[in-house]
Amino acid sequence: MPTSTTPRRRAETTNKPCEAIVAAFWEFCSKQNSLMEAERLLQIKEGLSAHLVHAVRDTFDLQKGTLETLFNASYSTLERFRRRQKPLDPVASERLDRIAVVCLLAEDIFESRAATVRWMSTPNKALGGSTPVSLCVTEIGAKQACRVLHALESGGGG
Repeated sequence: MPTSTTPRRRAETTNKPCEAIVAAFWEFCSKQNSLMEAERLLQIKEGLSAHLVHAVRDTFDLQKGTLETLFNASYSTLERFRRRQKPLDPVASERLDRIAVVCLLAEDIFESRAATVRWMSTPNKALGGSTPVSLCVTEIGAKQACRVLHALESGGGG
């Protein structure tokens, strides 16, 4: 039986809207990277777009339960925010920002978005068997993921 961290099964056919949603996630990451910390803090305080929850879901092929944990809200609440075009709360927004930061570092090291997604979505022994994306619920968890990435970059294991 799949657990909440087990990826959802994808249809065999290519899903063009899904590709656009995944592209929106990477565009968000790139934009976050170009902002000053004060600008990112303001965005977090005001709340990021709830549409980005779908982008994270589709990029990392996450189940509803994992999204609920990751964004500290029920899936129905996240969907309601998206439908009503309401921003995420600061807690969820900060977690989303953390995911972007870790993803950008991973992409820089792996030099591939596909490899980054695989690494972010795969349980890692160096992270106590957790997936890097799931560790982004806390600042400490994101820092652990970044330490493993830096170790990989310098030739260490991870």
